[in-house]
Parts: sequence; structure tokens; C-alpha cells
Amino acid sequence: MNRLLTVSLMLAVSVLAGCASHVSPELRPYTAEETRELALEALNRRGLSFDEYHAKKAELLGQPQKIVGFDSHGEMSAERAVQLHGRPS
Repeated sequence: MNRLLTVSLMLAVSVLAGCASHVSPELRPYTAEETRELALEALNRRGLSFDEYHAKKAELLGQPQKIVGFDSHGEMSAERAVQLHGRPS
């Protein structure tokens, strides 16, 4: 009986020691990709205007900011800004 108790106690101690030795995700530093994803999630929750949101998103992703304007058909064009005759765009 004493031997069974000793073996059980040693097994319990080894299991608890093994669980305690693992590094939890909260204690390790974030990678660059994780940091960028967290920043994008925070940006989504901020409630910015359309232009502010896309400016901040381009800044976070390191992309050049696209010029947004309307083409000659009155449709939105993200490639270039077009001035319509007699009207500011």
C-alpha cells in the first residue's frame, strides 16, 4: 500500500511539474505578423471615416496610399484621380 501511494504521489508531482514548465502564449513576445494583425484589429474597432481608415491601414501595411477619385463615367477609380470639366471631384 505504501509503495502504491509513493508511485501515485511521484506521478502526480511529475505531471504537475510538466504542466508548469510549458511557456504560455501570453508570456512570449509577439511576432511581427502577430503585432500587425493586432494593430489591424484595433484599427477596425476605432470607427474611423473611410479615408482615415484606409490611410491608417496603408500606413500599417507599409503600402503606398492610393489616390481615389471618379473616372469620366462617374464610377469610382482607385487608380487615379480624374478632374471632371466644370466640377471638382
